[in-house]
Amino acid sequence: MSDGDDSDAFASWLRLREPADAAARAADLLAPVRRRLAGDGPVVIHDLGAGTGSMGRWLAPRLSGPQHWVLYDRDPGLLERARAAMAGLATEGGGDVTVETRRADITRLSAADLADASLVTASALLDMLTAEEVERIVAVCAARPCLFTLSVVGRVELTPTDPLDAEVAAAFDDHQRRVAAGRGALLGPDAVAACLAAFARHGVDVRTRPSPWRLGPDRAELTAEWFTGWLGAAREQRPELTTRTTEYGRVRRAAARAGRLGVLVDHCDLLTGCG
Repeated sequence: MSDGDDSDAFASWLRLREPADAAARAADLLAPVRRRLAGDGPVVIHDLGAGTGSMGRWLAPRLSGPQHWVLYDRDPGLLERARAAMAGLATEGGGDVTVETRRADITRLSAADLADASLVTASALLDMLTAEEVERIVAVCAARPCLFTLSVVGRVELTPTDPLDAEVAAAFDDHQRRVAAGRGALLGPDAVAACLAAFARHGVDVRTRPSPWRLGPDRAELTAEWFTGWLGAAREQRPELTTRTTEYGRVRRAAARAGRLGVLVDHCDLLTGCG
C-alpha cells in the first residue's frame, strides 16, 4: 500500500522484494484455499493494498479455473502498473485471469464492496495499519475467506551478529509503531496479534504460518537496500544512534553488497474461512 508520495521509488522497491516475497509466503496454505475455491463458477479475488500486483502474480497461477481480480490501492500509478503486469496471466490449467482496479482507501471499504469476493487477499499490509483500521478491515472481511501474507512480527536476525543489532532492531520496531498524522499509532510488529484478536471477536478461526525472508548472497541487492532502510528508520526514531552506528552501517552495507551478510526477517501469514 503506497502513500502515493513517491510512486516510482515504491514500485522499484516492490519489484526488488517480489522474489523474496514469493519464496517466503507459506505455500502450505494453498491447499485449503484451493479446496475452498473449488467449484463451477469463476473465482473473484479482492486484493487490498495491491501495489504493483505481486500477490496476483504469485497466487493466480497457483489456482485453477477462471479468476477475476479486483485490485485496491490509493496510488493510481501503482494500480496501472499492476494492471499491466497482470495482463496475460493464466491460472493453473490455463484459465483466464481478468483484472479491474479501484482507487480507494481500503480502511473505508464496506461489506457491500466485497460482496462478490470468493477470497480477500493482502500482502505486507497489516503492519502498516492502526488498530482501528485493522478492526474495520476485519469487520468487513470476517464473513469471507481471507489470505493475509507477510506481516512483520518484530524478529530480525543478522549473520554474522554485531552487538548493535538488537538496539537497532528495537529502534526500528518503535519506528514501525510510530504515530501517523491523522491516523494514530501504527501497529507494526503488533499487527498479527491485533488481527487475530479482531477475528476472534467475530468468531472466526485463523490459521497462522511463519513466512520469513531468508536473504543471502543470491539476494545481495535486496539485502543492502533492506539494511539501508532498516537502519535509516531506526536512526529516524532514535537520532542518538546516528553517530554510534556510522561505522556499523558502513561495514554492514559493504558486507550486504558483497553477499556476506545473511538476514532473516520473520513474517506471519494468516488464513481464514477455508475449513
